[in-house]
Amino acid sequence: MKVVHVRVPEALHELLEEEARRTKRPIQDIVSEALRARLMSAGVDPSDPIFAGFPLVKAKGRRRDNISERHDGILYGAPE
Repeated sequence: MKVVHVRVPEALHELLEEEARRTKRPIQDIVSEALRARLMSAGVDPSDPIFAGFPLVKAKGRRRDNISERHDGILYGAPE
């Protein structure tokens, strides 16, 4: 983790302090969240290999054995 020193106008610092009090979070977290929101894209990169392999299943229609409906029993055992 790196430390960044930034000078901000008094009015902006007051807004940060108000937000910190209101949300009960440190100013550091608020600033980090704002930077992430500004600098990191929320979009999907279509060239990302995770999106290149679809569709994984070519069959259509309802499956007879729908594992998604009974996954708890498969993972944790049948309820007693």
